[in-house]
This record gives sequence, C-alpha cells and structure tokens, in this order.
Amino acid sequence: MSDLLALIPSLGAGPWILIALGALIVGTAKTALPGAGTLAVGLFALAMPAKESTAALLILLIVGDMTALWVYRREPDVRTLLRLLPSAMVGVVIGVFYFAYADGDAVRATIGVILLVLVAVTVWRRHRAQRLAAARPADAPAPEVAQGSQPGRAATVQGIGYGLLGGFTTMVANAAGPVMSMYFYAMRLPVLTFLGTSAWYFAIVNIFKLPFSAGLGLITPSVLVMDAMLVPLVLIGAYVGAKVARRIPQKVFENLVLVLTVASAIGLLAL
Repeated sequence: MSDLLALIPSLGAGPWILIALGALIVGTAKTALPGAGTLAVGLFALAMPAKESTAALLILLIVGDMTALWVYRREPDVRTLLRLLPSAMVGVVIGVFYFAYADGDAVRATIGVILLVLVAVTVWRRHRAQRLAAARPADAPAPEVAQGSQPGRAATVQGIGYGLLGGFTTMVANAAGPVMSMYFYAMRLPVLTFLGTSAWYFAIVNIFKLPFSAGLGLITPSVLVMDAMLVPLVLIGAYVGAKVARRIPQKVFENLVLVLTVASAIGLLAL
C-alpha cells in the first residue's frame, strides 16, 4: 500500500484542482462538446510537465472514448470515418517523430495557429454560402446536398488533409478535437451523428497512439496511478454531457463548436 501511495504524483492543491477539472471536461467533451477537449489539454499542461501531461491525458481520453462509444454506438457516419482513418494513422506516425524532437512550445503555437485558420476558413465558407443563397431568386430551387456529403473527389481530398492534420495534432498535443470538429462541422452532420462519428474516430486513433506513447517512455507507473484516481471524474463528465447533448439545438451546437475551438486555439497560444 505504501508503495502505491508513493506513486501518486506530489502536486500542490492548485495543480490537482486543474487536473480534476480537466478530467471532468474530458468526459463532457467526449459526449457533448468535442471542441472543449483542448481546454483539458491546457489545464493538464498548466499542472504538469508537457510530455507527462500528454500521456496522462491520453489514457483518460481513451476512457472517455469507450464511454462515448457506448452512448453513440449506433450513430457514426461510416463513409466519413473511412475517408479519415487511413491518413490519420499516417499523421500519428509523423507526429511520433516530431514529438520526439520538437520543442513543446513551438508545437502548441503551431496547433493554435492552425485551429484559428481552420475556423476562419469555415466561417468564411458558411458566410459565402449564405450570401449565395440570399442572392438566389426566390422561385429557384435550392441545391440539394445530403448531410455528410460533398462532391466525391473534394470530400476525399479534404478528408485526407484533415485526417493527416488530426493524426499529427492528436499525437503531439492531444489537440485534434477542434481540428476534427471543424471537419465534421463542414460536413453538416446532425448533432448525434457528429458525436457518434467523433467517438469512433477518436477511439480508434487514440488506441492506435497508445503503443507509440509507451515506446516514447511517457506512460509511467505514476501516470497510471493518477489516471486511476481521475477515471470517476471522466465518467461523471461523460454522463452529464450525454444528458445535455440530446437537448442541444443544431444551430446552438454548431456555434458552441466554433466558440470552443477559438477558445482552445487562444489557450494553446497563451500557454
């Protein structure tokens, strides 16, 4: 017992509060607000050394993934997953090499800038689409676009690009939530399909990341003990998030994704 207690990280009250809040946010992000996940990245990075915080957060993210899979197991858009996953795994491998050699501050700043650019592009595209719709004659039929679909080749290229970027950012900083939220947002997925597709994507990618993180020496006994203490908070957050998600109107949900993505990007740049 004393050996187990010795493995608990000796952090002050402030860092423990930040980590506990981060664990709650992990659960909520997995079942309700995907863009909020990067807020947990920031809280963990404030409370612990950057590389250790990445490993500690990864295990909690996988716990959250398993919960989200159970809640949204019938909701994924399989075509979207098939577009994303192969290139995401390539992005993870690139991220492994980058993570091993790059400076943590530079990585966080790069991810923050990328997120802000993605938000700007997404908002511009939506604004342009609204202007075109407003300029269309009232008696002209609106073009029909199925949810989760874009022209085949464009959707495939976009999926490869976002998959690579998502795989890279999740490996180096566990910060792919906002990146992938921008892709799912662009696909106009309904709330539950959005969350179900996100759950399957991150469950597969995070499990794929686990052996690489272990190989880098990031998963230590102290990290495992700390995560075991935090798992109940992840589950509480996931339960609350699942209750909230089924009551969020589509427009409110999309706006929350954008706002949380911007907040996450600014938080990464400020660290």
